Amino acid sequence: MATEIEAWTTGPQNDGVFSFEQKQDEDDSEDLNELEVNGNWTPQEKALHEARLKAKAKRRLRKSSSRDSTRESLSDSVSGEPSTDPHSPKAKAAVNDRKSRTGKGRGLPKKGGAGGKGVWGAAGMVYEVEELDADDPNYDESAQGDTVYATVVPELDERELEKTIHPIVQEYFEHGDTKEVQMLLKELNLGHHKFEFSSRAVSLSLEGKASHRELTSRLLSDLSGKVLSESDMSRAFDKMLKELPDLILDTPEAPQMLGQFIARAIADHAIPMSFLDCYKGKVDCDHARAALDRASVLLSMKREIMRLDNVWGVGGGQRPVKHLIKEMNLLLKEYLVSGELSEAEHCLRDLEVPHFHHELVYEAVVMVLESTGDTALQMMVKLLKVFWQTGLITLDQMNRGFQRVYDELPEISLDVPHAHSIMETFVDLCFQEQVITKQLRDSCPTRSENNGGESIVASQKTIN
Repeated sequence: MATEIEAWTTGPQNDGVFSFEQKQDEDDSEDLNELEVNGNWTPQEKALHEARLKAKAKRRLRKSSSRDSTRESLSDSVSGEPSTDPHSPKAKAAVNDRKSRTGKGRGLPKKGGAGGKGVWGAAGMVYEVEELDADDPNYDESAQGDTVYATVVPELDERELEKTIHPIVQEYFEHGDTKEVQMLLKELNLGHHKFEFSSRAVSLSLEGKASHRELTSRLLSDLSGKVLSESDMSRAFDKMLKELPDLILDTPEAPQMLGQFIARAIADHAIPMSFLDCYKGKVDCDHARAALDRASVLLSMKREIMRLDNVWGVGGGQRPVKHLIKEMNLLLKEYLVSGELSEAEHCLRDLEVPHFHHELVYEAVVMVLESTGDTALQMMVKLLKVFWQTGLITLDQMNRGFQRVYDELPEISLDVPHAHSIMETFVDLCFQEQVITKQLRDSCPTRSENNGGESIVASQKTIN
C-alpha cells in the first residue's frame, strides 16, 4: 500500500488543481521565446521579463512546498509519528488551532468550557465555602460581624528609649507613684530592651539623693513579675557591673551603692539568690568585685530580715522629728570639732528636710548660748552665713529659728544666766555679716525688758 501511495504522490499532476498554473507558465514561456527570437528588447520589456521570471520561480516554490507537506502528512499518518518541523505550513496552522496540541483528547475545549475570562465554571459545578482572609484587599469587614481593632505600637530603638525613659524616671522621683510608671511602661513597646529601664533608673538614682535611691528600689520591687522579669533585672545589674568604671567618674561611691541596690533587690525577690553565686571567681574588675562584696556582706548581716528597708535610710520628711533633731545636733557638734563647712553642708542636704531647717538655726543659737568662750560663737556665725549665701537656709527658716530662741530665752536664762548678753552679741554679729535682717535684730529681747515684764507680773500677783 505504501508503494501505491508513493507512486501516486510522485506521478504527474494532471488533475484540475495544477492545470491553470501550468497553462500560465506555458504562455509565459511562449512570450519569452518570441522576444528572444526578435532580440530587440526595450527597457520596459526587459523589466517585464525579469518580473515574470521571479513570479515563475515563486510559483514553482509553492508547488514544491505543498507537495512536500502533503508527502509528510501522508507518511506521518502511516508511521503514527507527528511532524516536528516548526516552519512547515502544518506547524503554522497548529499555532492558531484551538484543539489540544499534546496529541491527547478528542479536540474538545479546555476545562470542559469552564475556563476563560469572566467564567465562573461549568454548569452545575458546586464550590466549597472558602474562609475569607482578613489581609485580602477586598475583605469586607461588615460581613464578618463584630470587628476588633488592635493598636500596633512600634518597638523603641536605643535613641527613643533614652528619650522616653529619662522623663518617666524624673517624674517618678517627684510623685513616687509606682502604679503610674507601671501603666506608662505597659503602653510602650520596649521589645528586647526591657532590661534597659532598670539599668537607666539605677544610673539616674546614683546621681541623685538617698530618697531617689529608695524610690528606685521600691520601683524595681513593684515592677518585678509584672512588667519586668527576673532575667530582665539580672541583665540590668549585670550591665551595671560592667559599666562601673565609667560610673565611678561621676559617682565615686558607685560600687558601694550598686552593691546596696543588688542586696535590696535580692531581699525584695526581684533577682534570685543565685545571682551572686554566678560571679564567684569570675570577676576581674576591682570595682565590680567591691560591689558584689558589699551586697554579700549586707545579705549576711540581714539574713533574718526579709526586706532591707533601711539600706538607704528613711528619706526626707518620713523620718521622726526626734531623729532629725538628733542628726542636726550631731552635725553641729562634728562641725565644731572639725570646722569643715563643706561636710556640714553635705550632711544637711542629705537629710532632705528643707522645711525643717529652722530647727538647725534654733539648735545652733542654743549651742552658742550654752557654750563657753567666743570660738563657738564665731564658728556658728560663719556656718549660718554660708548656709544663707548658698540658699540652703531661707529667710523664713532663719527668722523662725531665731524667733523660737527669742520666745524661750526667759527659760534658757534660768540655766544660763548670761544668756541675754550672749544673745545680743550673737545677734549683732549676725546682722553685721548680713545673716539676719534689721527687723529681726531689733526684735531681740533685752534683760531690762525681761525684768520689766517680770516685775509687772509680780505686782499683779501681789494685788490679787
